[in-house]
Amino acid sequence: MEEPAYVSIAGQYARKIRNGDLPPGVQLPSYAEIAKRNGVSDIVVRKAIELLQTQGLVRTVQRRGVFVTDRPNLVRVSPERQMESAETTFSNESASGIQVERESIQVRATDSLAETFGVAPGDEITLVVTRATEDGRPISISDTYLAPGVTDISSATTLEEILADRIPSPTHATWLRTTPGELTKAVHQRFFAADGRTIMVSDVSYPWNRYDAFAFRMPLV
Repeated sequence: MEEPAYVSIAGQYARKIRNGDLPPGVQLPSYAEIAKRNGVSDIVVRKAIELLQTQGLVRTVQRRGVFVTDRPNLVRVSPERQMESAETTFSNESASGIQVERESIQVRATDSLAETFGVAPGDEITLVVTRATEDGRPISISDTYLAPGVTDISSATTLEEILADRIPSPTHATWLRTTPGELTKAVHQRFFAADGRTIMVSDVSYPWNRYDAFAFRMPLV
């Protein structure tokens, strides 16, 4: 899925804030300057700034401008981050060394997954396991199942997410190096096509203290 311009611009500034190029208290360029540098409209810049505010990275002072917050918090925002690769997302969150590895295999659909995707139990579906580290420290692991014939989320129109503090599965616990009984931040995702079909489900685990907050946006119709 192509990344929207406002997400890309927000990512540029998030990266600069995370790595210290834009320290706390410094003022960002004006909307007009950012728009000119990136060849976009003021509306796009406004959405980028709103995303940075949601992430806790900047604050707006009336009649003065936009400033980096005194204590930038690490906030996970949806659905914007779904439009990025894991490499881009985690690089925007940290100036440390990020490494992402993926393993894609064909598995047989369990009864539950068969019902979710509308296939027969035992049919082949794709499982993608994604593991991420920050300077060698595990920060994320996900198990993503795709419906037959689906390769990505480009055809998805709706995202549903459920957030919970949970004891991770054995494989997730091993990767995140949690102690027995330790909770993780768990996100269960379902991506739907326009016709209502589920085309992808994903279970993501993060260390419990990875994010200060989780922010969700959804259309109200």
